[in-house]
Amino acid sequence: MSRSFASRGPAAPRAWLVAGLVAAAVLVPRPALAGAQQYEQLSQQVRTALAAAVAGNEIPEPRFVSVSHKVDWLAQMSDRLPRRWQPDYRQRMDFLHTVRYEAQRAGLEPELVLGLIEVESGFRRYAVSSAGARGYMQVMPFWTGLIGDSEPSRLFDMRANIRYGCVILRHYLDIERGDLFRALGRYNGSLGRPEYPNAVLAAWRKWSAVPPGQPQAPMLQASSR
Repeated sequence: MSRSFASRGPAAPRAWLVAGLVAAAVLVPRPALAGAQQYEQLSQQVRTALAAAVAGNEIPEPRFVSVSHKVDWLAQMSDRLPRRWQPDYRQRMDFLHTVRYEAQRAGLEPELVLGLIEVESGFRRYAVSSAGARGYMQVMPFWTGLIGDSEPSRLFDMRANIRYGCVILRHYLDIERGDLFRALGRYNGSLGRPEYPNAVLAAWRKWSAVPPGQPQAPMLQASSR
């Protein structure tokens, strides 16, 4: 039988405490790099265009090159989603169809949006940042009043959140004339800092990786100007 905890001397409790803290640090996941889009004044023309972009409730029908491409893409992306997240097959397919449709609708690469979601929320539907950003793509509630229906609670709806997020990122890309690095900085509220854009670009590369023999998704050029 081992000696009692008390008989191990004064250093033993300290050693156990340190070991416990180290174990806790390993087990607790690192927080995502979620930030906050900054409120900005928009011209009436821009507000109208963005409001039209977030409106609608159509069934997502993403585009694929072929039936085999659809089957392969959905299978690969589903396998890469965290296993702790929505193990139900239909939910995973609904999520992936929505991401691909909304990304294509906004002129974005679906794998870029998946990478952004991973970095922003870790695929947590009800994630709320310290700044108040909500949902998968960590959309700030002020956007619903600026270009939406003034219902911030809808940002926890999967399709609404992903649509807002894709429309906002497209808006920032247009402002930055296609400079993805700076657009991502605006999206995260960290314009001028490299950590967030680099994290999303790294995640994009991971999600874009395809098996040998499969076509590689095109990558936008990012600048840190």
